[in-house]
Amino acid sequence: MADDSRKNQRGITNRHGVIGSYAAIGDSFTEGVGDPGPDGTFVGWADRFAVLLADQLPDTGPDVGPHGDFRYANLAVRGRLLDQIVEEQVPRAKELAPDLVSFCAGGNDIIRPGTDPDDVAERFERAVADLTGSVGTVMITTGFDTRGVPVLRHLRGKIATYNAHVRAIADRYGCPVLDLWSLRSVQDRRAWDDDRLHLSPEGHTRVALRAAQVLGMEVPADPDQEWPPQAQRGTLEVRRDDIHWAREYLVPWIGRRLRGESSGDHVEAKRPDLLPL
Repeated sequence: MADDSRKNQRGITNRHGVIGSYAAIGDSFTEGVGDPGPDGTFVGWADRFAVLLADQLPDTGPDVGPHGDFRYANLAVRGRLLDQIVEEQVPRAKELAPDLVSFCAGGNDIIRPGTDPDDVAERFERAVADLTGSVGTVMITTGFDTRGVPVLRHLRGKIATYNAHVRAIADRYGCPVLDLWSLRSVQDRRAWDDDRLHLSPEGHTRVALRAAQVLGMEVPADPDQEWPPQAQRGTLEVRRDDIHWAREYLVPWIGRRLRGESSGDHVEAKRPDLLPL
């Protein structure tokens, strides 16, 4: 069991009352797919959240970097199923033993035909129990409301069931919850990448802001602020975009599923160690 002086679920957790280290585990959402940086590496909400966390640290003098002594690891890999995350990433997160871990997993399982959200939740809970005994705070994440996502709209009830389990697990283990279902701003099309399956840079930014709010931090902007008005799109334009999306993204996505391939094949974690920002 972790040292009780380090552990205080639902809060900022280490001996000095601040978060000095953070590790993110999960799949493409946490890796940051849809939010490319200038060097081609994905940024994403977890990287942006890490910066917000680092900015909370007190200034320790000129001999440290721009974000003080804060350290961050991102172990997430696109396409990973829950069991793969538990096998590959959870042990590494326990080894690193940061003050905070964000744990988002199960989404790729839930969208697979025939999977049972009750079974996925049972396996998710075992991983949460394992993590909470070894690290500071574990923040867990619900799934998005998919009513506006054409290829996933029919799974809305299944995702809602899984989310209910996630919230119950959070209650049992004292975990703060990053509730993506209730984040209304990401229902806007502009919060999503062209593939309609991953967030856009602005969508990732809003999730990062909400994550900071969950921990009681002051944030520079409201993650649920309204989007600027935009011109009404005609039926023909919408249909043309839908056809382009199906050809460029939906068909290849279905093809990978049929071939048993994953977008994460041969991909490794972008930040496997706790490093300064």
